[in-house]
Formats: sequence, C-alpha cells, structure tokens
Amino acid sequence: MTVWNTPWAFLVLIPVLLVVAYLAYRKGRRRGAMQFSAVGVFKNVPKTLRGLLAPIPTAFKVIALVLAVIALARPQRSDTKIRRNVEGIDIVLALDVSDSMLIEDMQPANRLESSKKTIKEFVEKRVSDRVGLVVFSGESYTRVPLTLDYELFQKSLSEVQTSRNIKMGTAIGVALANAVGRLKDSTAKSRVVIFLTDGENNSGTIDPMTAIEIAKGYGVRVYSIGMGVDGEARLPIYIQRGRDKIKQYRPIHSKVNEELLQKMAAETGGKYFRATTSQALDEVFKEINQLETTKIEVNSFTKYTELFPHYLWWAVVFYLMAFGLARTWLRRNP
Repeated sequence: MTVWNTPWAFLVLIPVLLVVAYLAYRKGRRRGAMQFSAVGVFKNVPKTLRGLLAPIPTAFKVIALVLAVIALARPQRSDTKIRRNVEGIDIVLALDVSDSMLIEDMQPANRLESSKKTIKEFVEKRVSDRVGLVVFSGESYTRVPLTLDYELFQKSLSEVQTSRNIKMGTAIGVALANAVGRLKDSTAKSRVVIFLTDGENNSGTIDPMTAIEIAKGYGVRVYSIGMGVDGEARLPIYIQRGRDKIKQYRPIHSKVNEELLQKMAAETGGKYFRATTSQALDEVFKEINQLETTKIEVNSFTKYTELFPHYLWWAVVFYLMAFGLARTWLRRNP
C-alpha cells in the first residue's frame, strides 16, 4: 500500500500546469507573426523528423518536473505486520458413559447424546485451546489426549457409547484423577476439567476426595455438571427376539451426588452447575465458555519504505535527456 508523507507537495503542480498552458498559448500566438503573400507553396512541403520531434525536450522537462514533485511528496510503501500472542487453555472433558446416561429425559435422544451434542458445539468455538476427552463408568480411560486436532476430537466424540467392555458403575474419583493426569504436564496458564455425570460415586479405587486434592495440587479448576432429574426413571433396554431388537424399559433410580460435585468445584476454584434439560446444558457450556476465554493479544507493526529516490532518479534522467536533445539534435536555431 502506497502512502504520501507530504501530500501538500502536489500543490506545486498547479503553477506548473499554469505555466505550461501559458507557454503553449504564447507559442500559438507567435505562429502568425510572419506574413506571406501566398502560402500555397508551403502546403506540399513535407515535415521533417526533427520538426515532428521538436516538442520532445519541453515534454521531457515537464515530465521531469512532475516526477520531482512526486518525489517531494515522499511516496512510501507501508507494510503492516500483525503479531498475535495467543494464550491457550488446556481443557479435558470427563464424560460419564454409564447406563443411566441413556435415560431419555434430554434431547435429542438421551443424556449421553445431549452431552455429546453440547460438547461438540463447545469445541467448535475453541480457537487455539487443546482439548482432551476422558470417559468413565466403573472405570475410566483416556479416549482423546490433549490435542489441537479438533477434527480428530469430534470424530472420536461422535463414536462414544455406553460400553459393557469396562466395569459398570460410576467411578468419580478415578475419572477425576485420570482427567487431572492428562493435565499434570501442561504448561498452559489455565488448566480445566469439565466433569459431566448423572450419578453417585459407587466404584473405583481412588476416593473422590483424594482426586480433588490431586487436582488442587496441580492447579486444575473443575467445572462439575450434574446431569438429569433425580428420582425414578426408565432405562431403555433392547431384547433380541429372532432377527429383531425390541426396545423395552427398566425402572431405575437416578440421583446426582450434588454435594460431592459442589465440593469438587469449590475446592479447585471452579463452579458447579445442574443441567436437567438439554437447553440448560447448552447454557452451562455457554457460561463456561465465557469464564474460560482464550487470551489473544494483537500487536500491529507498520514498516515504511521510501519510494521517492526512484521518482527523483527518473526526474533527473528525463531532465538530462531534455537538456541533451535541446543542445544537440533538436537544437533550435536563433
């Protein structure tokens, strides 16, 4: 991008153009100064090359003067560079995949699908934060370690299901310790666990209070979310009959250990939320998104490169050419 340091210099062109116009006017007036009795004799006289090129020295001088004025206006090329200092956040999402997460009291299908949908939308809003995924029921495992590959994260999240391949139950202590373990070597200034569960701690080899102390020791904040409504509910089960699967429901008692989840959040500097509907869960993640924002510092630097020497050089060249031509081949006789 070209900018002008002293644009007022272009005002000099006004008197220059007036002088050029005045000289052209005087030249036209002077052509009729000589009188001839008959001019027919000059009609067939061909114009010489020198006669055709006679105005060139004057034109070159005008061009030289215009270029000198442009140089006086000091054209500059501006190169702006933007440097972004991004301070990212490391976030591990711990998702309960016990059977009770299949209770159909949240859209689009059940508690698990509602959680996956909301987590997906939450990750889509991340800019440069590393995200990881831990799933748990009676045991816990890391499904996605901390990564900036959001596409990989989303693909793995979409495949999450309740599983009979790991121990049944709800091991809150083990899951929290596992999630914190994913963050213990993190160098990010902000390290967060978002913990989603709909049950009470009834399994695992690590006590939840021990896991909370581990989180505190590593400076990890925990945002805990209690899922679903407490009380009697119906758990969908599928019975194979021949080639068909028949969906039936089994009574189940669902209860969130709010006291424990509140303690997890309070002890680590986080916050506890209760989400009994999919809309409420969306609002919870919106609030967490506002609480945990990526810090982006933008610094702009502009470098200016002087362009006037180029115009000044050509001004000198055109003036010397005009001077040389006017004193040699295109010299006018007195």
